[in-house]
Amino acid sequence: MTIKPLSDRVVLKTVEAEETTKSGIILTASAKEKPEIAEVVAVGPGGKVDGYDVEMFVRVGDKVITAKYSGTEVKVDGVEYSIVRQSDILAIVE
Repeated sequence: MTIKPLSDRVVLKTVEAEETTKSGIILTASAKEKPEIAEVVAVGPGGKVDGYDVEMFVRVGDKVITAKYSGTEVKVDGVEYSIVRQSDILAIVE
């Protein structure tokens, strides 16, 4: 099954958090925060949203930073995705 976002929505797959720090300290599950970096897996067509034209500037494969508690989380075929509005994306990671 695939997810096809509508309007200005973007489907994201969370990038796994690092299990060790740069200094080599191994983090336990309780010490890890919810990662805010995700990979774009699908992008809606944009168009008219609330009376304004919305142009989609993110592309499939981009790594992005999102607002901490934004979007709706869904599970499809055992994989967790988050569906957010493009306006909830704060930056593209290059």
